[in-house]
Amino acid sequence: MATAYQPAPHTTPSRYRDRARYDHETVHRILDESLICHLGYVTDGRPVVLPTTHARVGQTLYLHGSSGAGPMLAARTAGIGVCVTATVVDGLVLARSAMHHSLNYRSVVAMGTARLVHDPTEKAHALTALLDHIRHGRAADCRPPNARELAATAVLALDLVDVSAKVRAGGVADEPEDLVLPHWAGVIPLCLATGTPVPAAELDPATPLPPYLRP
Repeated sequence: MATAYQPAPHTTPSRYRDRARYDHETVHRILDESLICHLGYVTDGRPVVLPTTHARVGQTLYLHGSSGAGPMLAARTAGIGVCVTATVVDGLVLARSAMHHSLNYRSVVAMGTARLVHDPTEKAHALTALLDHIRHGRAADCRPPNARELAATAVLALDLVDVSAKVRAGGVADEPEDLVLPHWAGVIPLCLATGTPVPAAELDPATPLPPYLRP
């Protein structure tokens, strides 16, 4: 069984090619860790990029939106060509010189033809995965969508075939002549951390905090 995606001209970075990654482990970890992705497509000859949520199930990436949204309508028949990107920022890289400032990051670019999910079982499975991507265990701990809500929500499925990751990690890359400059240089680590859950104002005080929300 293949454990890496095949590089292609359109999935190979034009700069810093040494940062490219194609192994499933790296790509899947980034998609599973990032909470927001950006869906790019072309409509009426104009590019559009929309932020949305996603969930990966095996080798398929699911994205949801309103049934009346542009990409959902465009995908009703033969699907829609898309480019999906997801990024996790791990640190701010502050160099001595302005042009060498950077980020430590992990990103994924996935391209292909996304299809509209029509099968009710697959759609329900995808929506469950989307909820659990936000917080694992949440799908089983809330009211499932009713018929009206399901009709108003569409799901796109993109098979992960044309995929690449790009990773920048490490420290400052100043020019040798800049190393003597009297400016602070280094990395400021960043991470996404959950805070203490804040209950809704109308929540019954007797409602316990679910185990999956506890620290």
